[in-house]
Parts: sequence; structure tokens; C-alpha cells
Amino acid sequence: MPGRVAGKVALVTGGASGIGRATALTFAREGAKLVIADMNEDGGQQTVHMITEKGGEATFVQVDVTSASAVEALISKTVQTYGRLDCAHNNAGISGGGRALTAEYAEDTWHQVIAVNLTGVWFCMKYEIPQMLSQGSGAIVNTASVAGLIGGRGLAAYVASKHGVVGLTKTAALEYAQQGIRVNCVCPGVIHTPMTERSLSNPERRTRIIASEPMGRVGTPEEIAEAVVWLCSDAASFVTGHTMTVDGGYVAQ
Repeated sequence: MPGRVAGKVALVTGGASGIGRATALTFAREGAKLVIADMNEDGGQQTVHMITEKGGEATFVQVDVTSASAVEALISKTVQTYGRLDCAHNNAGISGGGRALTAEYAEDTWHQVIAVNLTGVWFCMKYEIPQMLSQGSGAIVNTASVAGLIGGRGLAAYVASKHGVVGLTKTAALEYAQQGIRVNCVCPGVIHTPMTERSLSNPERRTRIIASEPMGRVGTPEEIAEAVVWLCSDAASFVTGHTMTVDGGYVAQ
């Protein structure tokens, strides 16, 4: 039985670990050829190895998503390698480190978080969309967050960036809905990844986080990956501009 994205070419940014790695592995399991993009070469190459050792096809490109020229080169490399780009998971992101009240937030941290989490997503879409237009089809899924739907004390830049990703997703979805391109985003809740390891490794904080979750646990990267791949598959052919919350019911409270 063919996979959900059999024969398609998929790009995953932030594919060296966490949600990005899980999504890349799921794309590969479902029959896609992969381009893994990340700043972390060792982690990215490890993801490639995890795919190829199971008979899949994947290649790694080291890229800084805050650089327009680097992202443009990434898309060119993808097309040079596999001939097209069918699915893009714009997932690269950072947390911004510690918490600070809005009026006390460090300016350099603000700029860094916005550059990676929001401008980086826009750069990816800026160069992915023309390629998809030339093909007449394509599916993009951006990684937002439940922080793109609600506020979060001490997380001014992260919350602003993720709200921006939600708005950017909806705007692009409307702009290209009649040109064969679907654009959606996922909004993960607390997921067990390297980014959340520090919080979850603190017993007191972990207990507090789990107590706030209706399902009584945190999520796994694989649970987000399944949502992303579904959104990129033909099963979601009438879905665009959608903000898919995968959070165990957190924002429903």
C-alpha cells in the first residue's frame, strides 16, 4: 500500500531534532524524498542517516533561515537534487531563552527570536511559493504554537512571533488558494523535545505543567509529525488556512 506522500519531495527546516526530525522520519515512512535543513550539521546528518538506513532518500543542507540568500539557495538545492518541491514544513524555531516581562525584555533577544521564528518562516515561504507556483501545486505547513493563540507571561518575543506565524499562514493561504497551493500551520502544546527539556527535567515544573494538561501528559514529537504529514497529504486537499492545535486540549480550557 503506497504511503500518504509517496513520490513527493518534502523539505523540513529544523530537521536535526525534535518535531522536525520526527516529521522528516514520518514523511520518509510515508514515501517522500527528504531535504533536511538545519544549522546543526551533526544532528541533520543523523536524521538523514536514520532515513537512509531504512531505505529512504534524504539529503542535508546546512542553512540559517534568517538569511534570505541562504534560504533561496536551499530551495534551489532542493530542486536541483529532486526536481521539485511538493511539501514544506517550515519548522525551525527557538525559544529565546529565559523569561522576562515585556518592559524588561532584552532587545537583542527580541530581534533574534523574531528573526528565526517569524522572518525565517516568511523567507522560506518567499522562495517555496514561486517553485510551487511553477509546478501548479504544493503544500506548506508552518510550525506555530499554542503561544500563537494565547498569551504567555514572560514570553513576549516568542508569543509575538508565533502569533505572527498564524497570521502569515492565513494570509498566504488566501492569496494562493486558487493556484494549487495550500498553507496551514500546526500549534503544538508542550511537546517533549530538546527545546522543552530544561523545563521538563525540573520535577516541580514538570508536575505543574502536567497538572495544567487536560490529558495529564505532554505530547510527543511524533504526534505533531502525524498532523503535519496529514496536512501535506492529498487527504487534506480541501484544508487551507487552518490552524491545527495539537495540545491535548490545553487551549480548550
